[in-house]
Amino acid sequence: MAMTVKQQFFLVVLVLGFPFLAIGGDPDILTDFVVPVGTNNSLLDGKFFTYTGMRSLVTSPPPTNFSVTKATMAEFPALNGQSVSYAVLQYSAGSVNPPHTHPRAAELLFLTYGTLEVGFVDTTNKLFTQTLQAGDMFVFPKGLVHYQFNCDEKDFAIAISAFGSAAAGTVSVPSTLFATYIDDQILAKSFKTDVATIQKLKAGFAPPKA
Repeated sequence: MAMTVKQQFFLVVLVLGFPFLAIGGDPDILTDFVVPVGTNNSLLDGKFFTYTGMRSLVTSPPPTNFSVTKATMAEFPALNGQSVSYAVLQYSAGSVNPPHTHPRAAELLFLTYGTLEVGFVDTTNKLFTQTLQAGDMFVFPKGLVHYQFNCDEKDFAIAISAFGSAAAGTVSVPSTLFATYIDDQILAKSFKTDVATIQKLKAGFAPPKA
């Protein structure tokens, strides 16, 4: 049976669009690098390609809580179009990087000091976990919920993460659910609990009163 004009149109769209879905990620650029709008290309030098935001970490004392120092295109504009970014993660004793996702990139974590318990959940709800020692690496697949926990109650941990995007993005599961004003009834039904419990959880994410 011959295809209608509408069917032919959708077939063409599907065929043309599939390659772009298959290679989804940071778009390729047609120049060596991306120069910020308003910047004179002829005045660029090595400083543009240098990021010094991590220098303070070299001599910083042990962390007192969990913290992340990023080098994405937001902090380091030269990364725009290069499909790469970094983050240094510091974990105080017993601290956790709560469940979260990076919608635009996988994460390759390299543990440089301490011990971490890490894990992610795939689309079949299977949990993959591992305890890492200094020198170990672990990959968190793109878009999947994952976490890191410093299971050492007496010592800190430090890791470096690389991302296959200049802007991998971070979606925190706890904050997304309990700090974005989703209706209490909806959350209560979703978690099979009561509104009072949801309100207690939300209270923990409320900004401190001035």
